Amino acid sequence: MQSSPNVLLMVAAISSGCAALLHFACVFLGAPGFRILGAGDRLVHMAARGNSYPFIVAVLIGIILVIWSLYALSGAGAIPRLPFVNVVLFAITAIYLLRSVAFPLLKRVIPGNSDQFWYLSSLISLAIGLLHLFGLIQVWQTL
Repeated sequence: MQSSPNVLLMVAAISSGCAALLHFACVFLGAPGFRILGAGDRLVHMAARGNSYPFIVAVLIGIILVIWSLYALSGAGAIPRLPFVNVVLFAITAIYLLRSVAFPLLKRVIPGNSDQFWYLSSLISLAIGLLHLFGLIQVWQTL
């Protein structure tokens, strides 16, 4: 571990952790939670009817985000090194950055989400991706 954790990767880890918590909150809040977070009407109605699909998706995304948060903490030097931390952090960074610019394509594949959802989630993805990118650049030689 580094003598002091990398601040950018720590903030990235906290950001991914917060995003995970928001996804888990949808499970407990149900349809209103999905609506507040900008999910499309179709997903909100599915959740309101008790369909398990929206809840499964929210939990799976939340779990992925928790894992990503742990890898950012590991890369930051705040927790012990996880396997393949450099490769995984590179992939996480790429996914966040690609997600931030791919929303026009995703919008066609995943219809129903509001424009507000797409713009806000893309901006958040860009911010977290840039935190990962610049943090990863700073620690790359130590990984």
